Amino acid sequence: MKFGKAVVKFRLPILILTLILMIPSILGYIGTRVNYDMLDYLPENMETVIGQKELMNDFGKGAFSLIIAENMSNKDVAALKEKISKVEHVDTVIWYDSIADLSIPMEMLPDELYSAFNKENATLMAVFFDSSTSADVTIEAIREIRSICGKQCFVSGLSALVTDLKDLCEREEPIYVTLAVILACIAMFLLLDSWFIPFVFLASIGMMIMLNMGSNFFLGEISYITKAISAVLQLAVTMDYSIFLWHSYNEQLMTYADKEEAMAVAIKETLASVIGSSATTIAGFIALCFMSFTMGRDMGIVMAKGVLLGVIGSTTVLPALILILDKPLQKTKHRSLIPNMEKPAKGIVKAFPVFLTIFAILIAPSYYGYHKTNSEVYYDMGECLPKDIEYVIANSKLRENFDIASTHMLLVDTAVPSKDVRSMIKEMKKVDGVKYVLSLESVIGSRVPEEILPESVTSILKSDKWRLMLISSEYKVASDNVNHQIDRLNRILKKYDKNGMLIGEAPCMKDMIETTDHDFKVVNTVSILAIFVIIALVLRSISLPFILIAVIELAIFINLGLPHYFGQSLPFIAPICISTIQLGATVDYAILMTTRYKSERMAGNDKLTSVQIALTTSIPSIIVSGMELFAATFGVALYSDIDIISSMCMLMARGAIISSLMVIFVLPALLLFCDRVICKTTAGMTQINNRLDWRLSINEK
Repeated sequence: MKFGKAVVKFRLPILILTLILMIPSILGYIGTRVNYDMLDYLPENMETVIGQKELMNDFGKGAFSLIIAENMSNKDVAALKEKISKVEHVDTVIWYDSIADLSIPMEMLPDELYSAFNKENATLMAVFFDSSTSADVTIEAIREIRSICGKQCFVSGLSALVTDLKDLCEREEPIYVTLAVILACIAMFLLLDSWFIPFVFLASIGMMIMLNMGSNFFLGEISYITKAISAVLQLAVTMDYSIFLWHSYNEQLMTYADKEEAMAVAIKETLASVIGSSATTIAGFIALCFMSFTMGRDMGIVMAKGVLLGVIGSTTVLPALILILDKPLQKTKHRSLIPNMEKPAKGIVKAFPVFLTIFAILIAPSYYGYHKTNSEVYYDMGECLPKDIEYVIANSKLRENFDIASTHMLLVDTAVPSKDVRSMIKEMKKVDGVKYVLSLESVIGSRVPEEILPESVTSILKSDKWRLMLISSEYKVASDNVNHQIDRLNRILKKYDKNGMLIGEAPCMKDMIETTDHDFKVVNTVSILAIFVIIALVLRSISLPFILIAVIELAIFINLGLPHYFGQSLPFIAPICISTIQLGATVDYAILMTTRYKSERMAGNDKLTSVQIALTTSIPSIIVSGMELFAATFGVALYSDIDIISSMCMLMARGAIISSLMVIFVLPALLLFCDRVICKTTAGMTQINNRLDWRLSINEK
């Protein structure tokens, strides 16, 4: 109560301070770097990550791209190569004239070298940059290369993907927030009792979102997925807390004539209500921090911080705004469109055996679909982009003209004899899907001594410590075929050089597949255990956490199982994140209903009456909460051209509806079915069974 009175008393200073904090928040938001490279989040101790660092440290090479030039003469291609080599942060451009200019007769060059770079009307150049894949300077270099090349050339490679992804995100992100705000407003206009309160909610939550996004500056950088969905998700998840305060304030106005006293009590009531519900949501996001693929930590920290700020905003900034704008808020009140739910609640309680049967029937097919969806995810980030974007077109050209779908890099110790290197290359060429292996040995063959080559040529593919080789593969990144190929290439490599490293996009993706597969199990376990403990503490029960989590987990199984039955493939990160987000964000609906059921049972009502009252009073809040989460995410899901964002938002929108339906129809049936067990295992309810047993014994006598 003291806190509530303090907020009421200092409402103007609170608003002034919040508005002042918007200035550093905006600067922090602008200054926070956004990372568009998913491979950056791999654990530091992985060989592929170590190898990428070695490539940068020893060769000064980081990012890598292949450029396809169509319908250009050799003279024009040579001139183009010269222009590209002068672009800032381009380290090396390799084309077949990189060797032909050395006074070595063209006929002495191996045929495979010429054919590797030329096919009918197309030729190929390999470009190394002296900066990392997703560095801002690399992105600028890619843009400059594209402007130099014109429409006859196509730039592939991970840096090109990152460039297109960044441009697309920056175009779409303002639309995401706009859609979320518009649809959330529509939902609030329909479901709340004031025409003006939605704008007050948005002002309060908007300031908390800006504080959250601005404070990300201290993290150094955030992923593009976090940036794209965090504002939308914070709006959707924390809207409940604002609704709790508004409803509580209106209830208190019926008891207290003084609006300030009513607000102080409302703040106290809201804090008591939202601490438990926000704890489960925060726990769901914190669980993501246990991923070894550190993008989970990135999203987990930002969203947990956002929920905490949402609680703070709903009990400080929002009360201040409501008190200042109380007159227009009261004048614009109207009847909520949600009808009285007493009759529907009676019908649901009466038919509870039907819903128990439905619950039991859904378990097997939903879990099967959930399991299959998790095994059918895709990891190739190129698949999340529209088909008409430049990177996707370039990759298609690479496959059509050169039958190349991915390129690996080998780092081999210079101490390995040239004879062994040639034997290794010979073995690698026989591996299924390998198109060619480009190295000094394969370029000059055995007839030309390496010693006669000038340093300007040898330095491209050799340093004091490593030999660099390029392996062209006809298998797509993240496919089963390329992963088997990488295993075989690694076995051959380790036979000749136990310290050698196979790196590049496909090997990194293979590591990511193995890492996230493990992460999925860890995150699920951590989130369930953490939320189990929170529910057990909030409801002071051993049995209720099992029941509530079972209901929401089935909703998650249904939500994530549907893509399998619909023939859809999800981006790999979606199931990991959605399983924890849906559990953390929607288990609140179940806690709300169960809390009321528990209080009614403890007040002396029988189980049927208790469940019916709990259902009648909870349905409106569940509908409002579920529709808010649905409205804020559904528009983004339909609009976004980036499949990873579209898929995650669609899963969140659908998950909100499914969880709401499960809580409204299935949870009451489980509470009735398990009532005796609940009473025996819940603090404050153990005497209920004793009273019932006593009444039964009296009746029998």
